[in-house]
Amino acid sequence: MTSTEALASQIDAHLSDKVRRVASLNDEVTYEVDPAELLSVCRALRDTPELKFEMLMDVAGVDYLHYGRDEWQTETATRSGFSRGRVARATAPDPNMAGRFAVVYHLLSITHNRRMRLRVKCADVHEPVVDSVIEVWSCANWFEREAFDLFGILFRGHPDLRRILTDYGFIGHPFRKDFPLSGNVEVQYDAEKKRVVYQPVSITPRVLVPKVIRHDHRYDPSLRDVVPKELQGPR
Repeated sequence: MTSTEALASQIDAHLSDKVRRVASLNDEVTYEVDPAELLSVCRALRDTPELKFEMLMDVAGVDYLHYGRDEWQTETATRSGFSRGRVARATAPDPNMAGRFAVVYHLLSITHNRRMRLRVKCADVHEPVVDSVIEVWSCANWFEREAFDLFGILFRGHPDLRRILTDYGFIGHPFRKDFPLSGNVEVQYDAEKKRVVYQPVSITPRVLVPKVIRHDHRYDPSLRDVVPKELQGPR
């Protein structure tokens, strides 16, 4: 049994009635928990001797609005490479879809030198809320503030839930998939008022098509390590 499966079997033995395993890479362990069970599961993951996930490495917000919908498609390009073209979508994603927002916790067991991922989906898409895990891992404070700032996810019980990266007067949450690329407002200094003012954004939103990398004969495999004639010495 691999170390990954050994960890999964221990989690199932202690928390099978509260968590469910979800698909992940072969060398990773990911579980999902319902919002009502989040705190009790986190305490068990931290305090159970066989698990001992003492450290919270990160808290990440997720917006699944465009999940499973490729933005760029061609026959030969990779998902992250160039040489791709813009494709029209048949239907627009539903911003009111159930389970659109989620919170993912990345955990580390220093005792056993193991990692796992825990995910909880927000029940309400219009007011995504989950319990704060600060009482379990105090370092969650700024992580949760970041998720609130960028995704608009609320953390029930957080002692100081306010923006941490954007300005306090910022409108919206920039990591949401339906947030405009150019934002909603822009900031500039008003010489007459002698202060910074907000005004509607003046940039026209547009989608950039990635550069297409075309074939260049200079990089042809048959020409590799070939010395040009003008550089060749006497024979």
